[in-house]
Amino acid sequence: MNAPFKALAKLRPSRREMIVVSAAAAGGALLVGCSPADILSIGADNKHFGPFGPFLRIDADGTVTVVSKHIEFGQGSHASLAAMVAEELDADWDKLKVAQAGANAKVYANLDQGAQGTGGSSAIHNSWDQLRKVGAATRAMFVTAAADRWKVHANEISVANGVVAHPSGQSATFADLVANAAKVKPPGSPKLKDPKAYTLIGTNRVRRKDSLAKATGTARFTQDVHLPNMLTAMVAHSPRFGGKVKSFDADAAKKIPGVVDVFKIPSGVAVTAQNTFAARQGRDALKVEWDDDKAETRGSDAILAAYHDLASGKTAATDKLKWQPFDSHGVGVAPGAGKVVEVAYDFPFLAHAPMEPMNCVAEIGGGKNKLTSGSQIPTLDQLNTGMIVGALPGSVEIETLFAGGSFGRRANFQSDYAAECVHIAKHVGGGRPVKLVWTREDDMTGGYYRPMVHHAVRVTLGADGYPAHWRHRIVSQSVMKGSPMPSKGVDESAVEGVSGSPYLKATPVVDAQAILPDSPIPVLWWRSVGATHTAFVMEHTIDQLARAAGKDPIDYRRALYTKAGADRHLVALSLALEKAGLNPAPGYTRGVAAHESFGSVVVQIAEVKLDGGVPKVGRVVTAIDCGTAISPDQVAAQMEGGTCFGLSAALFGQITLKDGVVDQKNFDAYRVLRMNEAPHVETYIVPSGAHPSGVGEPGTPVIAPAVANAILAITGKPTTSLPFVKA
Repeated sequence: MNAPFKALAKLRPSRREMIVVSAAAAGGALLVGCSPADILSIGADNKHFGPFGPFLRIDADGTVTVVSKHIEFGQGSHASLAAMVAEELDADWDKLKVAQAGANAKVYANLDQGAQGTGGSSAIHNSWDQLRKVGAATRAMFVTAAADRWKVHANEISVANGVVAHPSGQSATFADLVANAAKVKPPGSPKLKDPKAYTLIGTNRVRRKDSLAKATGTARFTQDVHLPNMLTAMVAHSPRFGGKVKSFDADAAKKIPGVVDVFKIPSGVAVTAQNTFAARQGRDALKVEWDDDKAETRGSDAILAAYHDLASGKTAATDKLKWQPFDSHGVGVAPGAGKVVEVAYDFPFLAHAPMEPMNCVAEIGGGKNKLTSGSQIPTLDQLNTGMIVGALPGSVEIETLFAGGSFGRRANFQSDYAAECVHIAKHVGGGRPVKLVWTREDDMTGGYYRPMVHHAVRVTLGADGYPAHWRHRIVSQSVMKGSPMPSKGVDESAVEGVSGSPYLKATPVVDAQAILPDSPIPVLWWRSVGATHTAFVMEHTIDQLARAAGKDPIDYRRALYTKAGADRHLVALSLALEKAGLNPAPGYTRGVAAHESFGSVVVQIAEVKLDGGVPKVGRVVTAIDCGTAISPDQVAAQMEGGTCFGLSAALFGQITLKDGVVDQKNFDAYRVLRMNEAPHVETYIVPSGAHPSGVGEPGTPVIAPAVANAILAITGKPTTSLPFVKA
């Protein structure tokens, strides 16, 4: 997923900033007293959503439908969101349905982010109070309606599985009472259940609602959209990031049967056709000359070498490119004369590579501005579409469909592929539908990527063997650059996981800084964002420090967690150790890693052996503290998926460039984990009644350092770059 996302939580703009950002879409009007969601939904048809509000529909036949403001792209959140409502409503879970909400930031904003969007493992967290209140208020409406009909006290009435009942023997279904309940004014502060009374939340009854449709092929994805008179489009992009069209010859393309038109758009040259095959043939026949004056022409090796020079001081910082402190305390105190551990780490660019490449359907003109796609952040897609066509953001209709994965790729500030589709549909005009299709090669070579990152760490140990002085330098592109409201200060998505680490909290002197060089290469959050590299650095460094101090790595962690007051880490670590047992499988060696991201603490113990120098991972024991686990089965599924996703990248994942051109164009060169290489993942959940925290992403970053720590135990040699298996 998803990723997904945490960065938007930081976009809490001032009123002045929001006026600037929305001025074009709002026609320059001065918008006083408006929230970001108010502004971003300007032009929306805020229609009456029915007596039970915008999140719940109950039909005359009693069918209960929960309306989800969050997209379902494989993470399984629709079921957990529905369970929050069903638990408090006491609806019949087996008959309950889930529908996707329309785009409306005022009504369906992610409460953690201020805009409608899914990411940052926030779907459950931000909806927990909101949706339970929806269910509880609606239940109260049905109870009141029944009490009025039967002339009894409301507190004598019970509800279970969509049936309202009284001890006298009187009962009624939701269908019997819905007309009367619809006339009852919902309570402003409905009473929520005591968690001890839950019959659904926290049980394995909460299973996915989309499995059957996806298994039978009836689930609707963007590629399934076929509208009357629809054109298909493909775009020729520059092979180098930052390249622009200098000139093009469309004669050969226009001779391809089925090709309708060829024209330039801001991102390249578009070919529209009657079908996908013709569009691709037409694009292949194009002759395009590219202007690379502002393009990235370096190879990935040269970029990494430049990062090393910055971290070492060989290349000095400038007024425009400065080192930014992000976690510094005790600075000025001499490092001391204890044992020094110095290590550097390199992480490559990574593709998101969801199974469904980017695509979108747009209808522009003729009084219509509509997108149909797997929109991860409808609000941004509305805003960017509005700016292209000159419409108010909220007036842009978005029909959000299922999406075949994202891991963050379907959400960027520019709405890149959606905006591309809008430009094409605007050129076509008249509201004629246009489906933009990206091939796998387009998706792999066209950006966006997890940034390439370099870390340089120097730790001086005290007399007790624990860190006394920690110097940390991070070099990475900024994911937040290009945001409508860029971060004030360091980009937290580049440093999260180092910043706030319990290991730094337990260290008396810390000097941690980051520098964020620019490049035309587009970068983006990738499942678990900064934790994709910071978890590895912190956890693998800790094992090396423990070895230098002659201490057991687990005991070393426990001591540092105790110093830092990291009680949740201690509990999760103990649970993982208990479930792992005393000994690994014969021939395997264990590595441990722990990391907190998106509010959840995950500890993993990985059993690893080397087969011809290649790591083979067998059993992985995972303990997670994610607050209240609404669906334990889905938590386990996300830990399994996140672990395999993270292991795949750690073993094989890398995007490299030669002279600015991406080398990997498909899965033959960008290898992913195969089924026979997947580990056996066991998941154990720390019991908790706390507010739910993230699950979709926190399972991804922990497996790589756990494997690296096992390899360190086997060979005595640290891993200083990923992937483990070099191409």
